[in-house]
Amino acid sequence: MKRILSLFSVLLACGSAAGRALRSSALLSVVGCSLLLTSAIAQIAPHVTRTKVNGIDVLLYPTGVKNVVNIKGSLPAGDVFSAGGNPAIATLTGMLLDQGTTTQDKFAIAAKLDAVGATLDFSVDNEMVEITAKCLKKDVPLVLSLIAEQLRSPALSAEEFDKAKKQFAGGIQRSLESTDNQAAEAAALVLYPAGHPNRPTPHAEMLAAIEKATLDEVKVFHKKYYGPAHMTLTAVGDLDIPQIQAELGKGFAGWTGGVALPAALPATPGDAPKEQVVFMPEKTSVTVILAQPSRLHYGEADYQALRVGTAILGSGFTGRLMGNVRDKEGLTYGISARLTHDTFADGDFRIAGTFAPNLLDKGVASTQRQLTLWYDQGVTDKEVTDRKTNLIGSFKVGLATTDGMANQLLATVNRGLPLTWLDTYASEIAVLTPAQVNAAIKKHLSPDKMVMIKAGTVPGAVPAAK
Repeated sequence: MKRILSLFSVLLACGSAAGRALRSSALLSVVGCSLLLTSAIAQIAPHVTRTKVNGIDVLLYPTGVKNVVNIKGSLPAGDVFSAGGNPAIATLTGMLLDQGTTTQDKFAIAAKLDAVGATLDFSVDNEMVEITAKCLKKDVPLVLSLIAEQLRSPALSAEEFDKAKKQFAGGIQRSLESTDNQAAEAAALVLYPAGHPNRPTPHAEMLAAIEKATLDEVKVFHKKYYGPAHMTLTAVGDLDIPQIQAELGKGFAGWTGGVALPAALPATPGDAPKEQVVFMPEKTSVTVILAQPSRLHYGEADYQALRVGTAILGSGFTGRLMGNVRDKEGLTYGISARLTHDTFADGDFRIAGTFAPNLLDKGVASTQRQLTLWYDQGVTDKEVTDRKTNLIGSFKVGLATTDGMANQLLATVNRGLPLTWLDTYASEIAVLTPAQVNAAIKKHLSPDKMVMIKAGTVPGAVPAAK
């Protein structure tokens, strides 16, 4: 390495075109060697301290960042557990976690966090209640104690429950005005069968469920599903590991319960029409989704090959869709392709784009043309090489922050992958070949079987009868 740096120093003094070319070549060599050395020594898994504390899966990863600690956690208590009952209850329960506990109100909690500049938030998705916190090292005991208190003994007051219902309903009412949200809901209802965690409750049904929800249902739900048995908690940054373990032991002592995620059904489209229009009057754009089940969970064979291929088609401004449908033909505001909804179950492949109503037909035709070319002719060697470099680089950049590392640790556990995956991901991507990528596309996708959803002021369409 010293020898390379010495050569680079000499080349910096060169002023000729040849010198500039050599400088560029040397710089690439230095950067390449640096990346290789970093990759060789920056192993993550061996430096994670993983223990069970009162049933909680605790992963602690110290970094060189001084004084800052990021905490990320999850436990299974999301919307899938409302199946068979009121579908609003899981979200309403999660919304009440930070609205006071049985020993202190929400204002007292907020004052404690504000006084030390810490943040603590809870959210609910299909499968999980997620915990996100950030604080200084000295304030970790306070934040961990609040996490424990709010999860274990939320006040669940009638006053806050009524506010949560109004807030929840208001959010859904706003989403009814979004062409993106309406298209996404319609696509998911076609792609996923009843009982699948990725199948949403239709907005109209959810609004009715919120209205009917009772506080007693929330209390029963909290008692039944909240517990440490399947909870994961990660902390990254300037860690005092024995202190964190002790604080968790104290804060969660005696807490019991918790349930595993239910087994997911396969994602299989039902008998609904494969082309649907959600008419929304007076919209300036139409959201179009082309999608089909990938039948792949994130950690399964072929997933990364299909992910590379999907990124070539539609990731960012370097994807084929943006390069052609937008940049060359000027037919869309934005368009992308991705694999999604596959952390806990087999997910889907989807293309999503927005078009002006008067350009809708041309935009859809252009999109389908690019999809067909990608599927029939495959991806090129250069596209695969460039996209692999991009994916590996993005992954490493994401691990460079305490927040990014905490997110990746939690995601790895939730995906059912070993921690060593964090160290092998780059090599797994690097060895993928164009043949593997093209084979994965052909194996798991079929353009003629994709559903198409259009949401917005679609020319010629009329509002659905109520």
